[in-house]
Amino acid sequence: MTRAAKYPPGEAPEAEARAEAALDRELRADAAPLDIALDEPPAEPAGLARGAEAIREFWRHAPLGPGVYRMIGAEGEVLYVGKARSIKKRIAAYITPERQPTRIARMIAQTRSMVFVTTESEAEALLLEANLVKQLRPRYNVVLRDDKSFPYILICTGHPAARLVKHRGARALKGDYFGPFASAGAVFRTMNALQRAFLLRTCSDSYYENRTRPCLLYQIKRCSGPCTGEIALDDYAKLVTQARDFLSGRSRAIRQRLAYEMAEASAALEFEKAARLRDRISALSAIQGEQSVNPRSIAEADVFAITEEAGQFCVEVFFFRTYQNWGNRAYFPRADAALGAEEVLDAFLAQFYLERPAPRLVLLSHDVPSAGPLCEVLSARAGHRIAIGVPRRGEKKDLVDAAMRNAREALSRKLAEAASQEKLLTALQVAFGVDHPIRRVEVYDNSHIMGTNAIGAMVVAGPDGFVKNQYRTFNIKSADLTPGDDYAMMREVLTRRFARLMRQGETAEAGAFPDTPDLIIIDGGRGQFEAAREVLRALGVTGVQLASIAKGPDRNAGRETFFVEGREPFRLSPRDPALFFVQRLRDEAHRFAIGTHRARRKREFVKNPLDDIPGIGPARKRALLFTFGSAKAVARAGLIDLEKTPGLNAATAKLVYDFFHDAGRG
Repeated sequence: MTRAAKYPPGEAPEAEARAEAALDRELRADAAPLDIALDEPPAEPAGLARGAEAIREFWRHAPLGPGVYRMIGAEGEVLYVGKARSIKKRIAAYITPERQPTRIARMIAQTRSMVFVTTESEAEALLLEANLVKQLRPRYNVVLRDDKSFPYILICTGHPAARLVKHRGARALKGDYFGPFASAGAVFRTMNALQRAFLLRTCSDSYYENRTRPCLLYQIKRCSGPCTGEIALDDYAKLVTQARDFLSGRSRAIRQRLAYEMAEASAALEFEKAARLRDRISALSAIQGEQSVNPRSIAEADVFAITEEAGQFCVEVFFFRTYQNWGNRAYFPRADAALGAEEVLDAFLAQFYLERPAPRLVLLSHDVPSAGPLCEVLSARAGHRIAIGVPRRGEKKDLVDAAMRNAREALSRKLAEAASQEKLLTALQVAFGVDHPIRRVEVYDNSHIMGTNAIGAMVVAGPDGFVKNQYRTFNIKSADLTPGDDYAMMREVLTRRFARLMRQGETAEAGAFPDTPDLIIIDGGRGQFEAAREVLRALGVTGVQLASIAKGPDRNAGRETFFVEGREPFRLSPRDPALFFVQRLRDEAHRFAIGTHRARRKREFVKNPLDDIPGIGPARKRALLFTFGSAKAVARAGLIDLEKTPGLNAATAKLVYDFFHDAGRG
């Protein structure tokens, strides 16, 4: 008989070694290979350089401590969620993409921004990473982690002698679940300590029922032997209660009780019993502590923390649901620097919950004047009481402190990024000869396929980066426009944009983001530039600098030619920060135009003739398609057959029949 055969299933001595190795692998974040199993072509050098440069900008102000980072693509999508013992050290690896595998390089090339969340420890980062991957489902997190990523300890109560098991997946078994734990290794170590402390069985029910004598676990004092009556079931139930109390957080009372029993045994000269109790007390101290990233006492809550620096405010919001951290977001409300943090947070909360449901608990970093009225409104809307307040101690206070720490770091990064953006706008001002500071840049691009589904797109940038709520699309409407005429499309887009601006004038509040651009950049060569100049002259637009960017030879990034009125065509130095900034602006305009065009084309592909029939809504459309199978079959159907369709009366059936059988309709 082999050595492993002498032990119950899963209890071989090698189990602890395997568990330790598993724990070490899971927590070795900085040394883990950056490999992602996606079969994609290599990244283009220009895109790779832009992605690495974008990451470098965030790396400069990244936290040194442990936490989670998110890599964000051009459309705001989360590409990847990763954990790190040191965020700054971890993402430094992405700055040198030439050392990375092809798949990682693809991810770097698509990265445009990053988001950081700091945690107290790497184990917390591990749990938070799993939560965020589950919620966000990033493209480059190939092994998507769901509930099975969280190992739990289960005291299974479906048997007279409850057993202790490690559990993953759906909670189909009857019992008490404790967790989640940071790793499988942590669970194994905790279960071993619980076995020594409370002597609970871990064997399966079938193994339990077929025992005629105690197993090896009883001999090594890891089980109290309920299977063969070594302990009465009532006494065993007391051990189960003690284990449940300990895992529920009532560890001090358990330790005191065991210490009292040990003292009694020692006084009675029962040294063997006292030694066993001593070992049980020692085992309890080995059990892993709770992880604060997932609160144990708060089922659902929103946590708000506000901070102020250099006249700027940041509100960090953490969302907790089902005892899990479901992510966070930093908001930067525009407010007068003379206002206090309480006033800004007060106004922010009212706007935040204007169209959002509130959880049962809202935790704040500052007392706000309108907490009482807001609580009444939200409670009335939800149909149950909602509590709003500032915690003073305990786990709730810890959550607010964590949110405040992240708010300060987010605002520091925002201020640093704003300073970098100001430098880029200044470089752009010098490169294109703008005679005043640039606050608003508009970039235009067109997208179509052989002239079909043609659209024009405008993206906007300013001191805070891209201003996506200012983006606009223009469906090309001119009936006499030659399909594929890029010049005519550009003229139509600019005419509609600036004719409206000239009619309305500057409507933005003083100090707010302006309506009128300081610089217009056209994605195209001399032809597009001349077309745009004609439009601006015809409309009488003044005080706006116009530039056009033509792709370089062989479409190489870095060799673009620029057209500006009053100057000969020119190129910028490959190392000029203004060139890099213009490339980013152009790529964003191209991305936005292509995405909008594809969405419109997709709608055209799935368009159904039934959509054009007046009086046929989604319900009747489903009824017709369910009965006849396709729109073509509906078109061929007779009036009598249409009248038999469930949900259609005679008048509606006649309407459908006439639509397909009018003169000129196939």
